[in-house]
Amino acid sequence: MRVYVPLTLPGLAEAYKTGELAGGPLLAYAVTPALREWYLSDDIEELEYAALNRAALASLRLLAADSGAARRRVVVAVDVPDGAATADPDRGLDPSALGEVRVADAVPLAKAASVHVDAGDAEADVAAAAQALAAADGGDDDAQFTVDGAEDHELLWFATQEIPNLVGLAG
Repeated sequence: MRVYVPLTLPGLAEAYKTGELAGGPLLAYAVTPALREWYLSDDIEELEYAALNRAALASLRLLAADSGAARRRVVVAVDVPDGAATADPDRGLDPSALGEVRVADAVPLAKAASVHVDAGDAEADVAAAAQALAAADGGDDDAQFTVDGAEDHELLWFATQEIPNLVGLAG
């Protein structure tokens, strides 16, 4: 099963250093029954893209909580065994939890299929969105417009071999 793990660049650097996406449980996003029902599509690529975007929003939440992190959303696509990721049945119908799953154990970074990161030109919009997130959650339409502005930026795809360059650890 493919899951999408939201991170920040410092979080990605830590995963690279330790060799794993540490959890306990690890928050991720995947194509869940609730996401399928919400998205109304049978196209697996569209559903995976929706799960990736849900993880990107969760990455934005991590950025809002970490003022020192570079203003780029980061999502790691990881393949885990079927059954390793479980959705909370009590949160399944909560719109904010669509596609949300928990992975009980740490996941080796070697299981990552790809990394998705904002381009540098997205930083200003992502910074503004991170700052506006709390107000958007409170129903402020202008703040939601700002958050949506970050979502207008497509995350770039990177091979896992490029992680050292992404986190500035290339030698």
